Amino acid sequence: PPGRKVLIVYAHQEPKSLNGSLKRVAVEELSKQGCSVTVSDLYAMQFEPRATRNDVVGCLYNSEEFDYGVETWEAYKRGSLSNDLIEEQKKVQEADLLIFQFPLYWFSMPAIMKGWMDRVLVQGFAHDFPNCYDSGLLKNKLALFSFTTGGSREMYAKGGISGDIRYLLWPMQHGIMHFCGVKVLAPHICFAPEYVSEEKRKEMLTAWAQRLKTLWKEEPINCSPEWYFK
Repeated sequence: PPGRKVLIVYAHQEPKSLNGSLKRVAVEELSKQGCSVTVSDLYAMQFEPRATRNDVVGCLYNSEEFDYGVETWEAYKRGSLSNDLIEEQKKVQEADLLIFQFPLYWFSMPAIMKGWMDRVLVQGFAHDFPNCYDSGLLKNKLALFSFTTGGSREMYAKGGISGDIRYLLWPMQHGIMHFCGVKVLAPHICFAPEYVSEEKRKEMLTAWAQRLKTLWKEEPINCSPEWYFK
């Protein structure tokens, strides 16, 4: 719907890749609907994945002993986080929907995207115990994980060698997004694009475009262990 804001956090080195195309399709399709779409292209931005002292501008809260969680929490409250973090937090704050687009690395997201999670979702901004899970500070937002795999759909079935793909989504969808109060839409998974025909890859893009047309009508998944482990 017009006026909705979407942030796509994108982690792939090559624009001509399937991930690059999936990102482009999302930008086109959502813009066509009248949404305003922002992309954080992490590799192009040379986004810093490491959580360090540099994330706090000026004096530390406790200069005797560095505690990243405490320091960034305090820095957030006094407005002295580094600029790149403030920028990303502003994008998250404004977004109704967060789309994470990436290739699966080692059953997880690429380091540069994990670093985005580590650094951007600061205490006080995204969560603040006991304000987590259903009362996380980013409630009223939606997230969607869209990713490609190396392994086939069969490998990621419940009885398959890699186990159910949903097991891998538990740390990402539940441990990060749901923890921050975000509601999660069903993931969009393109299995083993490297091993299929050009024709099949085109179908993958078409299917994504189709899904995006009715995305705003979708209900979030059931945010409980049952969805992942039943």
